[in-house]
Amino acid sequence: MITGRNATLSIHGEAPVPVAVLTPTHGNDCLDIRTLGGRSGRFAYDSGFESTASCKSKITFIDGEKGELLHYGYPIEQLAEQCDFLEVAYLLKNGELPNAAQKQCFESTIRKQASVHEQMVKFYQGFRRDARPMAVMVGVVGAFSAFHHDAADFSDAERRKLSFLRIVARMPTIVAMAYKYSIGEPFMSPRPDLSYTANFLYMMFGTPRETYRPNPLLVRALDRLFIMHAENGQDAATSTVRMAGSSGANPFACVAAAIACLSGPAHAGASEACLAILEAIGDVARLAEFVARARNDHDSLRRIGFGHPVYTNFDPRTRLLREVCDALVQELGLENQPLFQVAKALEKTALEDPYFVENKLYPNVDFYSAIVQKALGIPASMFACIFALARTAGWMAQWEEMLGDPEYKIARPRQLYTGVNRRNLPSPA
Repeated sequence: MITGRNATLSIHGEAPVPVAVLTPTHGNDCLDIRTLGGRSGRFAYDSGFESTASCKSKITFIDGEKGELLHYGYPIEQLAEQCDFLEVAYLLKNGELPNAAQKQCFESTIRKQASVHEQMVKFYQGFRRDARPMAVMVGVVGAFSAFHHDAADFSDAERRKLSFLRIVARMPTIVAMAYKYSIGEPFMSPRPDLSYTANFLYMMFGTPRETYRPNPLLVRALDRLFIMHAENGQDAATSTVRMAGSSGANPFACVAAAIACLSGPAHAGASEACLAILEAIGDVARLAEFVARARNDHDSLRRIGFGHPVYTNFDPRTRLLREVCDALVQELGLENQPLFQVAKALEKTALEDPYFVENKLYPNVDFYSAIVQKALGIPASMFACIFALARTAGWMAQWEEMLGDPEYKIARPRQLYTGVNRRNLPSPA
């Protein structure tokens, strides 16, 4: 970060207020307005924080116009093609990719931490069978705080590392248990002989009645999906982690808060909504009807699954997931199923139709994520849970980075009050 330049805020009739200009390694300059209120008596108003940098971070850089996503400088394309999810999780935590010995040690520790406390298993029985899996996860992950009191003391690096390992290791177990509970099947304990992602598929789809062997292609497809969702800068859920963590809250409570934020339809619910649209179209013969509605700006139909508010030209993750989709559909022989035919035809339209191209409504990560998970046999109600599982590594990395910031303090956003002016109660009779 480079400083030394100044901008000036001028308000008619008042002395100009100098504002420092901060220049990042990559990206746009920022105006340092942290002391603006004290010096000028005025605050900045930025609903949705679209023009406000709430923190300094070394973890992820996004250039939406160029379609660039970097984790500690590494392009997401290279990470997805050359690394597995745990290597990326290690990178997010430590800032560097592991060597062979570090990778082996990290994977071994994750395997040992994968099981949850036996008393935690009973938590699931307190939920209704028809409870949404994300609602279950908010409760179960939040309960980690009650099982690990030591996590409340994160004064040293080793304690923070242990919290990272615990939550990243157990998220696949928690998600799989939420799924098994919802369908009334017995929980499957994690196996030490399987990789992180293969183990998750085993706990999701294995049963005591048969031997389940995860298909390596399916494992790799899901692992790549995890990498795509592992970290994406300061979105709503990640900012929630930092906001909750700024008070000194237990890290597991911060992750539970992020899961609650993520559960909203405008966040991780987009993939589920995208699948619902594909199912509503139902047949390639009805595609023209959908496209006509999508072109109409006044139609109530939302263009879920197309375009992105940050990646304005293209999302680098989409090409990678598109390759995964094509390989999965071919491997599993799904080419002739109506839903996948609709998805393929809709993808072609979005990439070639002048309206979609001119408005940059390309198929986005939610579109491909929905198709990949559908092909894997993951129900739509679990899509957001998969997102949360993958993003936990990024959330914990952001939480730890926040704690190491010398400017770390409790978040206190200001407001633009628009309520009633001061008034008095009537005098007593």
